[in-house]
Amino acid sequence: MSKLTVIKIIHTIIWIFFNVVLGYMAYAVITNKIDKYVYIGIALILLEGLVLLFFKMKCPLTIIARRHSDSTKDNFDIFLPDWLAKHNKLIYTTIFVFIVCLLIYRLTTNET
Repeated sequence: MSKLTVIKIIHTIIWIFFNVVLGYMAYAVITNKIDKYVYIGIALILLEGLVLLFFKMKCPLTIIARRHSDSTKDNFDIFLPDWLAKHNKLIYTTIFVFIVCLLIYRLTTNET
């Protein structure tokens, strides 16, 4: 197995993990079942954001994968469709902001 394939597998597993985190957070705030895991999820997403900021909006795995590929595709380093890899940050940031806004609404209206 090539180094690039290993990086793509790891990157995809991390991407799936963060989808599960966002999915749980969305479920929790929509159903008004807010618990400590929602706050842990927020911390994980914010930590991911800090990592991206530190690496100039690039995932560290993308930087490592670049050493093993000349591809110009957005999905060269992850097993995602090219369009999703290209718009990943915008899509998931929007979802995260929606979740946080709904969480704030739930907390300020004392519906928890």
